[in-house]
Formats: sequence, C-alpha cells, structure tokens
Amino acid sequence: MFSFGKKEEPDLVEVLDQRRPSNVDAMNQQHRKSVSNRGLTGASALTVKQSIFPITLVTILFFLWGFAYGLLDVLNAKFQNSLGITAAKAGGLQGAYFGAYLIGPPTYSGWIVRKFGYRWTFIAGLLIYGVGALMFWPSAVYRSFAGFCGSLFIVGSGLSTLETSANPFIATCGPPRLSEFRLEISQSFQAIGSVMAPLLASRVFFKETDPTDLANVQWTYLGIAAFVVLLAIVFYFAPIPEVTDADMALQAEQCSGLTGYTEKPLRRQYKLFFGVAAQFCYVGAQVGVAAQFIKYSVESAGISDAAGSDRYAIGQGLFAIGRFAAAGLMMVMKPRWVLLIFMTGVMIFIAASMGVKGEGGVAMLSLVLFFESCVFPTIFTLSIRGLGRHTKRGSSWIVAAVSGGALFPSLTGLVADHKGYHISMCVPLIGFAVAFAFPVYLNTVCAKELDGFRESKIGYHDEEGLAVGDIKYEERRASLVHEEKGMSPAEKEVSY
Repeated sequence: MFSFGKKEEPDLVEVLDQRRPSNVDAMNQQHRKSVSNRGLTGASALTVKQSIFPITLVTILFFLWGFAYGLLDVLNAKFQNSLGITAAKAGGLQGAYFGAYLIGPPTYSGWIVRKFGYRWTFIAGLLIYGVGALMFWPSAVYRSFAGFCGSLFIVGSGLSTLETSANPFIATCGPPRLSEFRLEISQSFQAIGSVMAPLLASRVFFKETDPTDLANVQWTYLGIAAFVVLLAIVFYFAPIPEVTDADMALQAEQCSGLTGYTEKPLRRQYKLFFGVAAQFCYVGAQVGVAAQFIKYSVESAGISDAAGSDRYAIGQGLFAIGRFAAAGLMMVMKPRWVLLIFMTGVMIFIAASMGVKGEGGVAMLSLVLFFESCVFPTIFTLSIRGLGRHTKRGSSWIVAAVSGGALFPSLTGLVADHKGYHISMCVPLIGFAVAFAFPVYLNTVCAKELDGFRESKIGYHDEEGLAVGDIKYEERRASLVHEEKGMSPAEKEVSY
C-alpha cells in the first residue's frame, strides 16, 4: 500500500543534485504538455504576485463543486418526497457521490497528477465531471433512482479528480507561510457556491412545479456539462505553473532549520495518517448534518420543506462567512489554534442541537455549519506540512478521506427513520469527536514543525528584491559570503 505511486517520487539526493531553475523559469514553462514529478521547476519559491492568477483560476473550480455539493443536499430531500424513499435509502445519493472519492484519488487521479502534472489533472477532472452531468438527462427522463446514483458517482469521480489536484496546488503555489490562508480563501468560494445552490433550487429549479417533477434537474446539469467543457478548454491554454514533489522536497529542506524537518519514508508520516482519519470522520459527520438539515428543520420547527431549504441556505451562508472569518484569523493567529477553536465550537453546538427543539434547534445546527467552515481546508494543509517529496501522494490520501461522506449520511438517516432527526445527530457527533482529537494532537505534538513553516520567508522579497529561497537569492547570498571572506574570482570557482 505504501509503495503505490512511489516510483514517481524523487529521492532527496536526486533533488539536491539537479540544476535549480528560478521561479521565473517556472512561470515561463507553463505550457509544457506534461511535467516530470522528479524534476525541479523553480516553483518552490513562487512569490505572491506570481501565484495570484493561477490561484484565481483554480478557485473557480472550488465554486463549481461547492455548487454541486449544495445542490446535492436539496436534491436529496426532493428525491425523498418525489420518489417516496426513506431517509436511509436517500443516503445512497451521498454514498454514490462520495464513494467515488474512495476510488479515484488513491488510484487514477493520484497517478495522473504525479505523472502529468496539475494542468492535465484539472482537464481530466472537468471532462469526467461533464460526462456525469450529461448522464443526469436520461436519469431524470426515466425517473431512475439507480440512474441518479450512477450519475452522481461519475460526477463524484470528476470532482474527486479535481480536488486531488486543486487542493495541493493551492496549498503549494506560493509562499509556504500562507498555505492555510490561500486554501481557506479559495474554499470560501466553494462555500458561496453551496449557498447559491439551495437558493436557486428553491426559488428557480423547483418553484411552482409538481412535487414529483424532476424535469428541471436535467436542464440544470446539461448547462453545467456545457460550462465545464468550456472551462477545460480554458485550462488547456491557461498559464499554470507546475509544482512537483521535487520542488516540495527542496522547500522542506530549505525550511528544516525552522521546522526540524528530516527526510522520512511515507510509512512514518504519522501526522498524515492521523489527518486522513480525522478528515474521514469530519467529512462524514459534515455530510451527515447537511443531508438531514432540511428534514431536521421540518421536524424541529414544524415548517415546510421549502422553508427548511431556506433555513439551510442561511446555514450555508454562515458556513461561507465562517471561512472568510477563519482566513482573516489566520493572518493574526496560528492556523493550528484556529482549527482547535472552530472544532470546539462544532462539538458544543452539535451536542446542543440534539436537545434543543423548535427554531432554537435549527439555530444550533446552523451554528454547527458556521464552525465547520474552516475544518476541511485546515486539516488538509496542516496534514501535508513537511511531507516534502511525498506531498502529492499524501494529498491524494487526504482527498480519498472525503469518502467518509458515503458512510455517515446513511447511518444518520437510519437512526432518523427510527428515532427522529434530533437523536440522529449523535452519529455526526461521534465523527466530530474523532476529528476534534486531531487539533489537540497538532497543538501538543507538532507545534514546532507547523510554526516553523509559518515563520518561513520563502517566496518573500528581501531588501534587494530577490525572492527568498529562489536560486538567484541563493547565488547572491553565496556571492556575499565569498566577498566577505575576500576571495578572488578564481578562488570562488574552486570553492563551488
């Protein structure tokens, strides 16, 4: 298991022996058909200015799957009503969507990103997503629940491929000290997509339609299919620098004085494994809450499904606000502290939602969504800190942990069918409790390593305008050292 994908990773000696390109070279080599994951590109020292455009482009992808995820939860409730299925069976929709995450990232998605680089992984993910969206048309026409599940599985395959590339790309494209902030901001737009989806579902897609009519769904996904194909074309021509595992190995080595980094095989990356387990349980619990939010609101406050959808939109709005708030906090507070604070809030309010009735219960569950906001991207970035040459493979594992969303909704729905929606929140509570242990571990065991990356100046300009960590910066430092020692040009040649 640990050796799968190992051959695409470089050895540290191999990395240090290579000729080092500059960050300017990385920006000038953006149109290569593919990139060797074992070779340096110069992207280990990209500046903020150099990374703004590619990060903005990739952020569009976060909005896309945020929209798909938000629409999925509304469709879940819609299918329960129109097809007369139980809450547990409706969890099969989540099972199909998130089950794809268990297969793709550790296998073909991870292989594509290591073999061909980020650009082609973006394109492959978008095209798979487009095929899945097209499959919704016959599924809606024949009102086939199995067809919808199959379509969602293909959509999930595409989006998991996108996440396998987008999350590590955002985390590594730019100065390492801003890694958590970058991913938090980008995923804030994913949250905005999640807000827009239920609003459009209740106000546009299903407004004044027969409760059993699913025809509007097919037109929605036909439009999505056309859009993602156009986006794939944009990514083919877009200037996207490639960040390889060799680049990340070099960056980790450059930060070793601050972080205490030492080269270790993947099987000894214990922080990564804990992060995978925490992400699995957290995402499962998050999806369990989201899948039952509308029905919980109906049970708790005695409102209609449409009103429940509006309450869910408010909760998703709080989720989006929470991500922007967390990103702001990360500029003045250590990300490991922010994660601990937000996970504490999740634990408090998910427990409260089990006992509080009426609109108060809906408010408690909405606050759970607010505090969930920063958890996924922060677990992701903190888990891959210090992986070096294992960064892409480790990232694939964390994305695969999203498959927890295939398990928890069905369990939550099963409890809801027998005990009600308030009691069913005990299932997400268990998942959140496991995830809560991760920030405790980070703040007690991994504090020095994580804080070292935050203190790094790599990718920032020095007083001479050179990017710290770039080859030109290193050459200038070496030149100054020789000058201070009073060495002649001939002696410098010998010293190299």
